[in-house]
Formats: sequence, structure tokens, C-alpha cells
Amino acid sequence: MAEIFTAIGLMSGTSMDGIDVAMLETDGEGMVVRRQNLSVSYDPAFRDRLKQGLEDAKAITKRDERPGSLAGLERDLTQRHAEAVRFFLRENNILPGDVDVVGFHGQTVLHRPDEALTVQIGDGALLAREIGIPVVYDMRANDMAHGGQGAPLVPVYHAALARNLDNPQWPVCFVNIGGISNLTCVGSDSAIVAFDSGPGNTLIDQWVETHAGIPFDQGGRIASEGRVLPALAERYLANPFFTDEKRRSLDRNDFRPPEGGDAELSDGARTLAFVTAAAIFRSAEHLDEMPKTFVICGGGRHNDTVMKDLMALAGRTGATLLTAEQAGFDGDAMEAEAWAYLAVRSLKGLPLTFPGTTGVEKPVTGGLVAGADAIFSCARH
Repeated sequence: MAEIFTAIGLMSGTSMDGIDVAMLETDGEGMVVRRQNLSVSYDPAFRDRLKQGLEDAKAITKRDERPGSLAGLERDLTQRHAEAVRFFLRENNILPGDVDVVGFHGQTVLHRPDEALTVQIGDGALLAREIGIPVVYDMRANDMAHGGQGAPLVPVYHAALARNLDNPQWPVCFVNIGGISNLTCVGSDSAIVAFDSGPGNTLIDQWVETHAGIPFDQGGRIASEGRVLPALAERYLANPFFTDEKRRSLDRNDFRPPEGGDAELSDGARTLAFVTAAAIFRSAEHLDEMPKTFVICGGGRHNDTVMKDLMALAGRTGATLLTAEQAGFDGDAMEAEAWAYLAVRSLKGLPLTFPGTTGVEKPVTGGLVAGADAIFSCARH
């Protein structure tokens, strides 16, 4: 009988809004039982520190460098993750000994796939000591060492979820709209193709924060009052990223928000919402077959304006478009769940990435383990 692990996943994404915590029971393959999850928001002052960390990270030339504020930020980020785990365990009456492993993403501060350089701050060894649970971390580096883009890593989890859908029309495409959007196309034969598809929430968030002083456009309300500016939209959609035959992973700085004079507040938000949706379908043209079912995950699905644009674009292709919840999943917890799933795959030496997901030379595993001594003695059978 396959080893079944109880795993917690931790995700702090490019939107930098907080930490998602989710728990699974899984064998790291086809068996997935989704358990509790919660989110812990960052306070505004810490978000400002993270933004400064992105600036300081531009000076990094080697993965272990921590210039400027990054060393202190890494320590404090790790402590916040430890607090989030402790809070999760208390809220759900779970003992640390009941959890076999924690998958720790950390915070991406630099991602330059063309230079085989990706940096996620977060001290896995410190986290393991703080929470008393083994931790798998730094799961992107081995992919890059074998010629991959280092992202996306979630597709293998999407493929496991696709097998649990009720009578889907194939191919099934999971779309995650975080700061950056990415898609995973799963064929009826379980073949996986995945890549970043373009800007997600990051442009909208930066636009409304600069011009309205708020961190995001809740529900797409600001965008709903504006109109799409075709010239501005096309400026983004004409980016060579969308026509380049080689798919590559994106850094949040690859697409920059408009200048203040390009649009007024609502028109800018409306145009960027359209760009978020259109980028997904423009990138999907690189697939061998247009998906028949789209499952929309991530924070972007809460933006009603983005969702209306996605519905219209899906209608043109005859595809069915569902939110994660309509498909029976939890779109807020999915990335954190994926990190739990990936941690178990890492422990078992199973591949995390594939040629069709990151461009890696061959399927490879990855991740470093801290507090490893306790892992296999507490695996459930």
C-alpha cells in the first residue's frame, strides 16, 4: 500500500498579500484528500518591506546573496510563516506531530530564467526548528539546473485534480490568476503542458495602488466603471512574449503598469482587466488544441470584470469556463495545496517538473529537506 502523508503547504505569491496555508493527505500521486486551509494577511508595513526587497533583489547575481534589506527580511518572513503554521494548527486542533511535512515556497524576489537564476527568500531550516515539523523548500532550483525555467511547478498537482473532475470535456485547462497568470493543459491521456500566460493581478494592483491608494480593485468595481482603451490594450498584447514560440516564465517586472497620462483610473483598470483575460487566451493559442474546459483559480477569479471578459472569450471558442469552486475545488487554497503535494513528491523522489511544463531536459524532482530525521518514521501507511 502506498505511503500516505499528511502535508501542509505554504504559499506567499507575487501579489504579496499574505500567506496561504493548506493541508492535504496524499501519496504524492493520484490520491489527494483536501483538508483545512486559511489565509493570514500581511500588514501594510510588511508589504512595503517586501516591495523594497524586490528592489534590493535586483542587485543579486548569485542565489545565496542577500543584499540590502533581504537578510533581515528573509528572517522575518520565515518567522511570519512559522506564526501562520502555529495559528493554523491551533485553529484546527492539530498537533505538530500529526503533520509529516511542510512544503515551503518562500517569497520570490527575483526570477531570471534566461540566466538560470531564481531566488525565493525563506529559511527552511529556521522554519523547521520553529514549528517542529520537517520542511521541504527551494523546490525550483533543481529544475533550472537541468535546463528548465523554474516555473510553473503547480501543473503536476493540477493534473491530479483534473482526474477527479466529473465527466469533463478534454483537454482541461487550469488557469491560475495570481500576480502572474499561468495555465496547465491536461489531456485525456494525462499529458501535461503548462506555461506562464501573462500578467495577472499585478498590473491592476499596481495601477490602483498608485492612483487610488488601495492595494487592489476589489471585485473589479473600479474597472466596471471604465472602458477598454484599444490602443493601450494592444500595447500589452503585442508584446513579443505572446508570439515567441518558446514559452518562458515571467517576472512581475516583465510587464509594467501604464504611465499616469495613459488613462484615467477606471479606464486604466478596465483595460488592464481585459489584458489579463485576453493574455490567457492569446497564450493558449500555443497549445496543440484549444481547451474545452477552463477552471479558473487564484485571486483573479474574484475580479468580476476579468471573469466577464474570460466568459466572453471562452464563448467564442465554445469552451466551458468554471471557477475552481464550481469545479469542486478551493481556488484560494490551490497553490498552497500544491506546495503540500509537491513536498510529498519531493520526499518520494518523484518528478516535480517535466519538459512540457518548464522546458526541463527530462522529468526531475527537486527541493531541500530540513528536519528530515523524523519524516519517514511518521509516514502513514
